Amino acid sequence: MAASAAGGTGWYKGRVKAVPSGDSLVVTALTTNRPGPPPEKTITLASLIAPRLARRGGVDEPFAWESREYLRKLCIGKEVTFRVEYTVPSIGREFGSVYLGGDKNVAMLVVSEGWAKVREQGQQKGEASPFLAELLRLEEQSKQQGLGRWSKVPGAAEASIRNLPPSAIGDPSNLDAMGLLAANKGSPMQGIVEQVRDGSTIRVYLLPDFQFVQVFVAGIQAPSMGRRAAAAETVVETDFTSDEQNGDASAEPRAALTSAQRLAASSTASAEVSPDPFGPEAKHFTEVRCLNREVRIVLEGVDKFSNLIGSVYYPEGDTAKDLALELVENGLAKYVEWSANMMEEDAKRRLKSAELQAKKARLRMWTNYVPPATNSKAIHDQNFTGKVVEVVSGDCIVVADDSIPYGSPLAERRVNLSSIRCPKMGNPRRDEKPAAYAREAREFLRTRLIGKQVTVQMEYSRKVTMADGAAASAVPGDARVMDFGSVFLMSPVKGDGDDVAAATPSTAGNQQPGLNVAELVIGRGFGTVIRHRDFEERSNYYDSLLAAESRAISGKKGIHSAKDPPVMHIQDLTLASAKKARDFLPFLNRGRIPAVVEYVLSGHRFKLLIPKETCSIAFSFSGVRCPGREEPYSDEAVALMRRKIMQRDVVVEIETVDRTGTFLGSLWESKINMAVTLLEAGLARLQTSFGNDRIADAHLLEQAEQSAKRQKLKIWENYVEGEEVSNGQAAVENKQKELLQVVVTEVLGGGKFYVQTLGDQRVSAIQKQLASLNIQEAPVIGAFNPKKGDIVLAQFSMDNSWNRAMIVNAPRGGVQSPNDKFEVFYIDYGNQEEVSYSQLRPLDPSVAASPGLAQLCSLAFLKVPSLDDEFGTEAAQFLSEQTLGSSLQFTAMIEERDVSGGKVKGQGTGNVLIVTLVAEKSDLSINAAMLQEGLARLEKRKRWESKDRKSVLDNLESFQKEAKTGRRGIWQYGDVGSDDEEDLPPLSAAVAKKTGAAKR
Repeated sequence: MAASAAGGTGWYKGRVKAVPSGDSLVVTALTTNRPGPPPEKTITLASLIAPRLARRGGVDEPFAWESREYLRKLCIGKEVTFRVEYTVPSIGREFGSVYLGGDKNVAMLVVSEGWAKVREQGQQKGEASPFLAELLRLEEQSKQQGLGRWSKVPGAAEASIRNLPPSAIGDPSNLDAMGLLAANKGSPMQGIVEQVRDGSTIRVYLLPDFQFVQVFVAGIQAPSMGRRAAAAETVVETDFTSDEQNGDASAEPRAALTSAQRLAASSTASAEVSPDPFGPEAKHFTEVRCLNREVRIVLEGVDKFSNLIGSVYYPEGDTAKDLALELVENGLAKYVEWSANMMEEDAKRRLKSAELQAKKARLRMWTNYVPPATNSKAIHDQNFTGKVVEVVSGDCIVVADDSIPYGSPLAERRVNLSSIRCPKMGNPRRDEKPAAYAREAREFLRTRLIGKQVTVQMEYSRKVTMADGAAASAVPGDARVMDFGSVFLMSPVKGDGDDVAAATPSTAGNQQPGLNVAELVIGRGFGTVIRHRDFEERSNYYDSLLAAESRAISGKKGIHSAKDPPVMHIQDLTLASAKKARDFLPFLNRGRIPAVVEYVLSGHRFKLLIPKETCSIAFSFSGVRCPGREEPYSDEAVALMRRKIMQRDVVVEIETVDRTGTFLGSLWESKINMAVTLLEAGLARLQTSFGNDRIADAHLLEQAEQSAKRQKLKIWENYVEGEEVSNGQAAVENKQKELLQVVVTEVLGGGKFYVQTLGDQRVSAIQKQLASLNIQEAPVIGAFNPKKGDIVLAQFSMDNSWNRAMIVNAPRGGVQSPNDKFEVFYIDYGNQEEVSYSQLRPLDPSVAASPGLAQLCSLAFLKVPSLDDEFGTEAAQFLSEQTLGSSLQFTAMIEERDVSGGKVKGQGTGNVLIVTLVAEKSDLSINAAMLQEGLARLEKRKRWESKDRKSVLDNLESFQKEAKTGRRGIWQYGDVGSDDEEDLPPLSAAVAKKTGAAKR
């Protein structure tokens, strides 16, 4: 049988495209040498008669649907071999033999299952199957067994007749489209496609009720198939692949249509309109994937003519493919905004992106597409790494390129963040105030990027006008070119989880090398995504930006909030008179105060923002001067200060104000006197004609200058005479105490913090165990019910890493939704946060049993204000700045152990180590630094003290006296007055704003 099918004359190969009834197939050629869809032929199985499906106004013959379904499931989409055995010109039909898989006679399979009867008449005319005898034998066998239409079950024939709604038998007028949408919107509906009108319009039986509906595919429109002059539908057939040669067959009408197919084929217009280009190809594309296939339809809406709009998903292997997306990706349909607006945002983005790619590739219907003119140009192969030295605005930063020598003016590259737009900062010199959320956007980036290593992927440049930064200018002198790129933060600060948007896959196929800064900005609601024109260059991560914007809009964040934007009035004293600046001196001359360097005006002169006094000032180092503009090494001094302190959080001590309104004093960044840095580099000189007795760290300044002179650095390259440098003093260190090498992992208020012990074998063991875990999908609600005190696996919101955590608080009444919130405490780090149920997983008991690695510590001999007290927030912030960071290691000297906390129950509880904390290569303990800054005070002395304890307290008291003398921190209004905790100065109105403990 297989041999005759393969080698006989007149046998052709094809693929089954449709199954109109239980005894007929529509077969398409496997290949074609002509443009457009391949030819097709309708074959009726020779000598068979299957039950007929209902026609207009009629009913099914018994077992008609089951018969058609058997043949459909058997053959649809399969490759077959067939031969025409005879034709009946009077009815315009061809009858033949069809083989599936080379050796399975389809007619025999149908008869053996009882789904068709064998017709003997016509044999004398040669109108019979060559396998008639075998078919009759199989028919008799199926009758005896009661198979299919020969069922012997009482009432089986009546039960097989479908109870069809009016829409299925030619009367769609009573179809309630809105009611159907309301009942099924968003829910997948099963259906079988009966006809494809064009690439984006199908007619479907909705199961199980057999409603026959027309569905327009949402979000797209395929080229039109035009209109025919006559309603009768014919089939043109040519060029089938034969085992011997290709031949042409004549045109023949199709088999009689069912009522549903007649409705599908009917046409009300008499005038003929030719199909649009690629219309037949689009129709064929949909037919070979959907016609007579089981599909899922998700109704999205109804138009004003009560037409159903829906998404169509067809099966391909074990996956479901989106018909709209496939058509658009192959250049056989275009994106349509009006119906796409009914869909979800992610689906809309995918369609829009697919259309853009098809246009770029000029696929099919876009073959002759001419892109609109654009003022942007792609930038290729310009990726670099460097440190951020300035944040100009929420969407513009300056990065110092690592590949260019330090100090070179070419090292700093201005990068505008691709595809986003943030509120403008304005220009105070033109009396332009910052737009709403402009300051917040810049501050958001400043605190996260300044001084951080980033990777930059340059993407496109754009010519913009100087006036509005938007449109290309006709006058070259009025325009400039701006470079745009994506910036990735390599090492985000752990604990800043709110800034990390949910991970979104990149449709560009690029692996993000870090945290996308533009996505962070958009996710916080500090900007919007630019809606580019089709061929306009854009971010390679455009889809991720749109997803972040959707989250910000739904979360009503930033500019998307209905609340009034925050108002911050900053008094800019750099634009005011010198008298106005002098009026502010009493408020600024109060010891060391925090500031932010807004701009580096020269090597020794800066613009500072003083947040506490809400003013900006011009500031200059006391007694230190750099080369002036146009002098040698002037640019190097500016470059050094930009790298070191531009937009950094610093501490300043104001001494006086000069006649121009510039404040003079000292400035520290990370406890380093920046004047010393300039002098050590040979980029400044001391000017002490007025005396240096009032300059902080005067001896350090002298030492730094002498060192630069001895090495003949920069401005001292021709210096001859040298001077000795005085030696510094070393701090006293206690002996015979238990020492631990630690890294600080979390800072709480009141001088408490968590550490991990360096070299602890448990740390690497736990990390290996967690790395080896296979994180499964989110658990089914009810299968996993964590309770208070349970040790689980939780996903840390900042970096999405999985860590051991203790449940501190759980929802009452058990878990009801994946979004239910749990408060967890990360036992290996000391962090505590709120996560959703979907971010929790059960943890193997062997991993959960090991004690937590985070050890709670407290600074010895000190009373540190709690977060609710005045200067409590500043104390916590200072402690965080001094201790947090993966590269910072400390020696913890254990003075006492407090075991009164008992069993650990959450953050800030459990046994406490009372320690003196000293950084590597430092003689000054953190305890002493807190006293020196006026952010803590010594605890009350005991009546009887050991000699060692008395020595330590005496040493620490000198730092406390320094803070008192300088009226720093808690001493700004004089002595506190009592050693009792509750007698700390009350919280003033100026410090009424409270924040949480500083987090990594």
